[in-house]
Amino acid sequence: MTVLDSPAPAARYWHDLGDGRVQCDLCPRHCRMRPGQRGFCFVRENVDGHLVLTTYGRSSGFAVDPIEKKPLNHVRPGTTAFSFGTAGCDLACRFCQNWEISTARDMDLLQRAASPDQIAEAAVRAGAGSVAYTYNEPIIFAEYAIDTAQACRQRGLLNLAVTAGYITDQARADFFGAMDAANVDLKSFNPDFYRRIVGGQLDVVQDTLRYIVQETTCWLEVTTLLIPGLNDSDSELHTLTEWVASELGVGVPLHFTAFHPANRMSDIPRTPLSTLKRARQIGLDTGLQYVYTGNVYDPEGSTTYCPTCGHTLIIRDGFSVVRNQLVDGCCPSCGTSIPGIW
Repeated sequence: MTVLDSPAPAARYWHDLGDGRVQCDLCPRHCRMRPGQRGFCFVRENVDGHLVLTTYGRSSGFAVDPIEKKPLNHVRPGTTAFSFGTAGCDLACRFCQNWEISTARDMDLLQRAASPDQIAEAAVRAGAGSVAYTYNEPIIFAEYAIDTAQACRQRGLLNLAVTAGYITDQARADFFGAMDAANVDLKSFNPDFYRRIVGGQLDVVQDTLRYIVQETTCWLEVTTLLIPGLNDSDSELHTLTEWVASELGVGVPLHFTAFHPANRMSDIPRTPLSTLKRARQIGLDTGLQYVYTGNVYDPEGSTTYCPTCGHTLIIRDGFSVVRNQLVDGCCPSCGTSIPGIW
C-alpha cells in the first residue's frame, strides 16, 4: 500500500444544479457546492462542476480487530475483522470518540492508499473473515466502501458497516445492499438531542433501521452510547427499547455502551456500570432477547443467553470469546434457533 497520487474519482450520488453548483444526494444535508467547495463532511468536493470523493482509495489506517469490537455479537463470534476508515463525517457529535479523524480537515491523515482489491487481498492475508468499514462514518465514502465490498465478496469475506445510519433513500439501497452486517448507532431517542448534540435528525436514523430490517438481508445490531444526564433516563430508555422491540423486532441485539470524556464533552463523567445494568434490564423487561453492555467489564452483560430456556450460549471476556456452545446456530439445550450469522 502506497501513498495515492491520482485524481479523485467521480462520486455517484449528486446532481447538477445548472449554475456550476452541484448538490450531494448521499446524506440528508444535501450540501450545495460551488466549484472548489467541499460539503459538510469535507471529503466530497465540486471539481469543475462534478462531485468527486476525495478520499477514494485513501485510508487513515488499517487494523485487525476482534469482530466483537465493532460490536457485533451475533456475527461469527471469535473471528477477526480487517478494519479501516478514511476521514470526515456527516454528523457533528459533540462526544465523538474518534474526533481526530471524523473532524479532520487535513488530508495528510490519509497516508495509506489502497484500491478495493488491495484491501480485500490484505484482509485475506491477515486471516480475517470480514472487512469492517469503521473509525469514521463509512457512508461518506460510500462509493469506496461499495466497491471494496464487491471485491471482498469475490473472496468470501463478509462486509461490516459501523455507521450512524445518516443516509438518503437514494443511496441507502446501494450501501446496505453491499453489507452483510451493520452496527448502527442509535445515539438517543430524543429528537432534540439529535439536533443539539449530534447535528442530525432522529427520524432519518429510524428510517434507516427499519429499512435494514424490512428491505435487506443485512444483519443488524444497534448501539446506544449512554451519556450521564443526557440520554440515560428511565423514560427515554423505556421509549427506545419499546421502539426497537416493536419496529425492529425482539431478536435484534441492542448494545448499551459506556461513554468516556472526549472531544467537546470532556467535563462529563464516565458512564457508571450501574447505568448500563439498569438500561440492560429495562431492555430485557421490554421483551428484547439480546441486550448487551459494552466498554466496561460486565460478564453477565456480555454473555449471550438462550431466550427460551436461559442456557448460557456464548461467554465473552472483553472482546474475546471464552466459550461458544451454539450448535449450528441453535441452543444445545432446547434447540432454539438464535438469529445471526454463525
